[in-house]
Amino acid sequence: MDLELLNAERHLGLHQAEVPVDGAHFVQIVASEFATAAATCPIFLTKSPETGQFYAGAMFGFEPGENLLRRGASGRGAFLPLDLERQGYFLAPGGVAIDPGHPRFSTGRGAALFEKDGLPSQALRRIQHVLGQLNVGVPATDAFIQSLVALGLVEPIDIDLSFDDGRSLSLAGLYTVSLDALGELNDAAVVDLFRRGHLQLAYAMAGSLKQVSVLANLRNERLAA
Repeated sequence: MDLELLNAERHLGLHQAEVPVDGAHFVQIVASEFATAAATCPIFLTKSPETGQFYAGAMFGFEPGENLLRRGASGRGAFLPLDLERQGYFLAPGGVAIDPGHPRFSTGRGAALFEKDGLPSQALRRIQHVLGQLNVGVPATDAFIQSLVALGLVEPIDIDLSFDDGRSLSLAGLYTVSLDALGELNDAAVVDLFRRGHLQLAYAMAGSLKQVSVLANLRNERLAA
């Protein structure tokens, strides 16, 4: 992948298409997105196949290529993770870079990235904001996860689902917060989690598990349709 640093002279006529989200079933998110995500979909920890390290992700479907919450599919408010919204864009020394081969830049349609006078458009300013949030959010989320691991609050969770078409699915490799272990922490550890903002994140993760059954119902509704 060859990246190009964005500049008005070279990319004045460049447009971005909407983010393709239909096939997104599990997307990495950062701590600042937990509250919004938890109202719509389950949040889990899983391990990166490349590094073996935990990261947090929002689940939109039960299998690759399945997004049960794509826009207009469920009638619910769509949650668009920052990591999806920034597709095709990267932070680079000197500013924002793009992957010119990314599908969202190939159509010539959509929102312009620069105004006629060469200033960043509203669309590009949004991307700059998104990249800035990710730049801060990824290390902050890593710190949250590391605190959970250090306190023994991460536990694996196996999810077994049966659907109206007779099919069953078992989801493995997912982790969540152990509320039992959380309840056994001493007061000093709980206060430290609270002051660092990690206690709220832990409860957001735990509370989001109720969205698994919501996704399952949406899948059954799709089958019936």
